[in-house]
Amino acid sequence: MARRYLTVEPTSKLAVWARRMAFFSLAAVALSVIVARSGLVEIGPAIITLVAALAPAVLALLLAFAAFVVIWTDGLRGLGRAFAAMAIATALLAYPAYLTYRAYKLPWIYDITTDPIDPPRYEVLARLRPREANPVAYAGLYAAEQQRAAYPDIEPLDEDATPEAAYNAALAVITKRKWTILDRRPPQAARREGHIEAVARTLIMGFADDIVVRVRGGADGSRIDIRSSSRYGSFDFGSNAARVKNLIDDIDDAIGNQKPEPVALPAAKKSPAPPVPSKKDQPATRR
Repeated sequence: MARRYLTVEPTSKLAVWARRMAFFSLAAVALSVIVARSGLVEIGPAIITLVAALAPAVLALLLAFAAFVVIWTDGLRGLGRAFAAMAIATALLAYPAYLTYRAYKLPWIYDITTDPIDPPRYEVLARLRPREANPVAYAGLYAAEQQRAAYPDIEPLDEDATPEAAYNAALAVITKRKWTILDRRPPQAARREGHIEAVARTLIMGFADDIVVRVRGGADGSRIDIRSSSRYGSFDFGSNAARVKNLIDDIDDAIGNQKPEPVALPAAKKSPAPPVPSKKDQPATRR
């Protein structure tokens, strides 16, 4: 009886190496994010490490496209490996590609405030910022004009609530977001201005962004001004503007949800009880 030998098509080496590079890039990106969030390296080396970790993903994507061509023309195996490499590489490169698009559309600023004329000042954060960090002073008229053109809806929040109620609402929102609060000063009778300084962390890399909230009293209520700036880098990809707008909306909602303080009404004067007639004054009844 003659034996039949089944011929197995060889696997495309391009597909094999594409998947290997994709998994290597995935591991390198995860490691770079962990190192950056732990604070073991400065922001400059952390960004360089992340960019270097994404380079194999670009190579994996190119190898996957080449593997598709070879598999189609030569009838080789490895289609699943090529698809896996493409999926992993695309997932890794999608968010950086989106940030690149935003960098093209948005102005190169890193400091956003609702009051460019008299921006809220960093006080505690000014002493804690390293020397290599961005300046604590606002960039001035040039940055204000770029902010107005890119984010025209960022304006101060005027409320009918008292400065104390506005301050408590802002503090509650910041506390709910679990930002690190470094300074809190409620408004007082002698100084009708509240002050909150906090530090937020970016979602993926965990870079520090500084926030200051100022609450001032007025004749008709209170005014809330917010400032958010990146501690490092000359471009924030629109994150500070989004943070300021979301914070304004949340504080506005928190003030609207506050229960009004009960007003103490003056006690009503009790009218004296009518005199009870005595037995002598009562008319005699016939039996």
